[in-house]
Amino acid sequence: MGDSSTFNILMYSHDTYGLGHIRRTMAIASHLRSENTNVLILTGSPIAGRFPFPEQVDFVRIPGMIKKTNDDYQSLSIRIEQEQALSIRTNIILATAKTFRPDLFIVDKEPHGLKKEVLPTLEWLKTDSPKTTSILGLRDILDDDTTIRQDWQAKGVYQSLENLYDQIWVYGDQDIYDPISHYQIPESVKHKVTFTGYIPRKTLPTNTWSKVRKRYRILDTDLFVLVTTGGGGDGKEVVEHFLAMHDYYPTSLPFKSIIITGPFMPKEQRYKIQARAKQHGIKTLPFHPRIEELINASDLVISMGGYNTICEILTQKTPALIVPRETPRKEQLIRATCLETKGLLDYIPWSEVTPQLLREKIFSMIQNRTSYVSAMNSFQLSGLATMQSQLESLQQTTLRQTTFSPDLTHDHSNDS
Repeated sequence: MGDSSTFNILMYSHDTYGLGHIRRTMAIASHLRSENTNVLILTGSPIAGRFPFPEQVDFVRIPGMIKKTNDDYQSLSIRIEQEQALSIRTNIILATAKTFRPDLFIVDKEPHGLKKEVLPTLEWLKTDSPKTTSILGLRDILDDDTTIRQDWQAKGVYQSLENLYDQIWVYGDQDIYDPISHYQIPESVKHKVTFTGYIPRKTLPTNTWSKVRKRYRILDTDLFVLVTTGGGGDGKEVVEHFLAMHDYYPTSLPFKSIIITGPFMPKEQRYKIQARAKQHGIKTLPFHPRIEELINASDLVISMGGYNTICEILTQKTPALIVPRETPRKEQLIRATCLETKGLLDYIPWSEVTPQLLREKIFSMIQNRTSYVSAMNSFQLSGLATMQSQLESLQQTTLRQTTFSPDLTHDHSNDS
């Protein structure tokens, strides 16, 4: 581990697709880092380098992989077999842990990593670096109950939660969705679970609203609707529904729009969408590194409702209409249903979207904007504060061990 003056945090994010994992990991890293706290991120995201990294935060890029089926992953950029790519990733993860000697190891979402690639590192930390605290970070909702229970049972996850992890941080509220109950987390593990609350994003300057609108030639009096589907790999249908509404109502939609197609939307699809959008005077962008600024400046956001986007929406307190996907996971639908009952957003089921219903929902939400803003103002986003408190407690424990265990300190210096 690092010397007594520094605290090292290693974060793992498998990032097979999309933006959610890397953006969540970046938000946590940016908050937990400090002058004496290093954060090193292991990520498979091909666009990690597009984000600005603050001081004390860096990343190690492992070869990207993309999910083809539940059991089939392929290398994203280079032509090698799945087994080769996984072997490279597994060895990089373990070598980084051995060299970096983290005080804290945070694994995002997948308890064993992609195809069990994190298991060797978790096992090594438990036997050879017992002072490292291993934490599993789970988003609020993973999937429907039955799917997760069967998956965890088949993969031996319940045993790993008991034997390899010291803590489990759930980035959500227990009264909205309780994975302890839904996923049948055993009694022997329950005491490890901390519900951090949802993770807030950047607090923006008060002039952001006007600056963004001026940049995109949107008047203060204009209604502005933002359409964003995260990474965009599976967002084509949502965007097409929005454009179909413009086709159906070519002269009666009194608002301006920007569509963020996402960097992972196939180029052919993106070009077709750009051409259709241009006919209606709608600007399209493939990617925006500060999406929170656009959300802040908009009157309504239309989204699929991934965890990351929802946190940004709640932070900026912008009403949101969600069109959640239902395959291959029901996570977005469950989240939309839970948050809709709290009055925080509205949603349309994937199979029920029509130009008429979409228009009706947009107008209704804009007219009732204050009720959604009021609900969001009352909703606590405590995720980062809770994690910071947990970190400070762990740092104090490490400091006490270093101060009162001179022999252990000597051993650590030899190891490093």
